[in-house]
Amino acid sequence: MEVLFNKWLMSLLITCMIFSKNEASEEAGTKHPIHLSVTEINHNAQDKTLEISCKIFTDDFEKVLAQNYRTKVDLTNPPDKAAMEKLVNDYVQKHLSVKADGKPAAFTALGFEKDQDVVYSYFQVDNVASVKSIGITNTLMYDLFDDQISLMHITVGGKRKSGKLDYPAKETIFSF
Repeated sequence: MEVLFNKWLMSLLITCMIFSKNEASEEAGTKHPIHLSVTEINHNAQDKTLEISCKIFTDDFEKVLAQNYRTKVDLTNPPDKAAMEKLVNDYVQKHLSVKADGKPAAFTALGFEKDQDVVYSYFQVDNVASVKSIGITNTLMYDLFDDQISLMHITVGGKRKSGKLDYPAKETIFSF
């Protein structure tokens, strides 16, 4: 139990350090040294939903969207927010899939927001009364970086489990 808690705490600390704004790096003009995304899935038993959020560095996300959709991308001050939401939603849904108890889960896009150096995108899966396992296929940012790390945090029934996928690994299952 203590080992699991220490792993969880270390994952949380690393995530916070990586996603925290580093003033010294900004002044020096350097970019972040790691390519990382964080996906969180929470089962809301009362609403019978899976609540999904994806956290990706803004500069990397803009670069992969521009590359894949061959258009100018600005997630910080989008001139057409609806057009940017369409790109974000399309990209995430093409690169992230979830199975609840072995059944594919269809996402409803709820939007995105920028917070400091990252973009959060939000999705929901309806009609999920209970969950015993969640399978994830995650290739977010794999089409841009071959050193991509995907962290995943899943909470079901108050129990949180975390996992990590290093490129090229793309699938994992969490059992509750």
